[in-house]
This record gives sequence, structure tokens and C-alpha cells, in this order.
Amino acid sequence: MFDKRKIIIAVNKLLIKKFGIPPRNSKLPNPLDMIIATILSQNTNDKNSYRAFENLKAAYKNWDEVRTARRDTIENKIKVAGLGFQKSTAIKNFLQGLYSTTGKLSLDYINDFKDEEAIQDLTSYKGIGVKTASCVLLFALDRNICPVDTHVHRTLNRIGIVETKTPDKTFTAINEKFPAKIAHQFHTNLIRLGREICVPKNPRCGICPLVKVCEFEHKIFDNKSVGNAIPFMLLDNVNG
Repeated sequence: MFDKRKIIIAVNKLLIKKFGIPPRNSKLPNPLDMIIATILSQNTNDKNSYRAFENLKAAYKNWDEVRTARRDTIENKIKVAGLGFQKSTAIKNFLQGLYSTTGKLSLDYINDFKDEEAIQDLTSYKGIGVKTASCVLLFALDRNICPVDTHVHRTLNRIGIVETKTPDKTFTAINEKFPAKIAHQFHTNLIRLGREICVPKNPRCGICPLVKVCEFEHKIFDNKSVGNAIPFMLLDNVNG
């Protein structure tokens, strides 16, 4: 039985050797801003989701105005991000639910929650899933937790760190005793790996920093099979 924590640490080192340490803003974003931005980021690229977020900020003075706005007007402002009906519904439902529950539009109260409690609380709001909630914890609260999107789910399963069927199951498997202080590096670089190299079809295994340890059975190198992966127990001896 391999030690998942040691594997994550070793894989993280290989990813950093390829991509470097991802930068972080010196000032953490507001958790409420983060949850809206993450909703807008679903199934689109960063450019479009950012434009949609800026459109909302420009059209409304604050999130309370968004809460009381007509859903279709919100949809019109965020249409550049796609899935306008679903996203506008999720945003409005969340803001209204938060206001109804707490009497104000603030997520400051989750600062005192443990990770599991915070995830459970945020996902209790209609339209907020585990991925969105965990992004708030990582990026806005600086918690050592690794969100799982389609890229992270795909790459972790191909590498062989997990064997799971859904991103939520991957999230549960990967965040059990996650190694300290590396969640942001690991998450961000895995997304980059999934977008640039370990793509859904025809992955570019020949330039992958994990090619020697990855257990993906369909990996190729120069149009030839790479062969068997190095056992995880030998990862400490892999130089990239």
C-alpha cells in the first residue's frame, strides 16, 4: 500500500520543476467575491469568467443589488461566461439564501469553521457544490485544501494517485490528510498540466514532467508506448 501523502509531495516537486511555484496575490480575495467568481468560471475560460464578473461589478453597486435584481437581467450581464440561466440562478439563489440565513451578505462567519464544517455549510446553499466551496477555502481563506475540477480529477486518476469516478469522490480521497502548505501549488499546477499537457484527448505525454511515474495505460511518447511506470515507492529517486 503506497503512502498517498509522500506521492503527492513527490508529484508536487516534479510539477514545480516544470512550471515553477504559482504566484499568489498578496491580498486574499473577499470570500463572497470568490464564490461568485467561481460560479462564473464553470465550463468556460478564465478570460470570459473574468469579463462576466467585471460586468456584474460595473452594473451593480454591491451584491445586495444583485440579490434583489431580476434573474434575467443578471443573466444578460454574465452571458459572456455561458450557461447564463444556470449561473444567474445559482448566484441569485445563493445570495438570497445567505441573506435569509444570516441577515447579511458576508461569509466572515466561516472563518471560525473547520474545513469540513465550512464545506458542509457552503454546499447547503442551492447551487453551490464542493468544488466552488473548496475554491473559497483555498483562495479566499488560505486553507490547505485542494479543489478538484475536471482537470484535477482527470490527471489524478491518470497518474494513479486515486481511482475515482467523480470529481467529488476525488476531492474526498485527495484531501484526507493532505500534505501541509502545498495545496495551492499542487492544485494550480495540476490544472495547468491538465490544460496544456494532460488534455482529455491525445495527451502530450512526451513533454509531461510526470511521464516516468504516471500509470495512464494509454500514454505515448514519440508515437510509441512509454512502458511501465516507475513504482510509486521509488518516486524519491525520480529526477524528472
